[in-house]
Amino acid sequence: MESLVNQSVAERREEQDAPVALAPAEFATLYTEHSRAIYYLALRFLGDPQKAEDATHDVFLKAFRKLEQFRGDASCRTWLYRIAINHCRNLLQTWHGRHVFSNADEAVWETAVAKTDSPLRVLETKELGQRIQKTLDALPDEYRLLLLLVADEELSYEEIAALTEQSPDAVRGKLHRARKAFAAMFEKNA
Repeated sequence: MESLVNQSVAERREEQDAPVALAPAEFATLYTEHSRAIYYLALRFLGDPQKAEDATHDVFLKAFRKLEQFRGDASCRTWLYRIAINHCRNLLQTWHGRHVFSNADEAVWETAVAKTDSPLRVLETKELGQRIQKTLDALPDEYRLLLLLVADEELSYEEIAALTEQSPDAVRGKLHRARKAFAAMFEKNA
């Protein structure tokens, strides 16, 4: 029998003719399967581990509250990503997000190294991470989002198109331009 987490809400409504809600254990499974990916998307979007953790919890809280409105047109993963993207964009638009600066970039890259790395390798990794993040931050929001979705989340063009409400061909074209812009800015940040 197919798990209720993987079965679309629309299919469950047809079977039951009643509002649908996941049992706490089923929602916990959904959280377990997708929370890490949502966290990393939020981290790359927001650049702050604490904000990303808070955003992840907010995304799943919103998903739980709005589960009955999920039409099942897309997978749960795509639906959660759409919520996460919208939530992160809203956070970035707030006054606090625009005017309060943190040293979170250092925390992200300091924890990304293995304990066996040499001090020189640790420094190189940290500098590279900072350079990548600086370049991502300099890109327009749309380009940064496309690069994060394809590189970090490994989504297909069709999934990205559904998330960004564009055609797959538009995603391909914009992603090509985003990669070129990233490469040019990355060279400038050398």
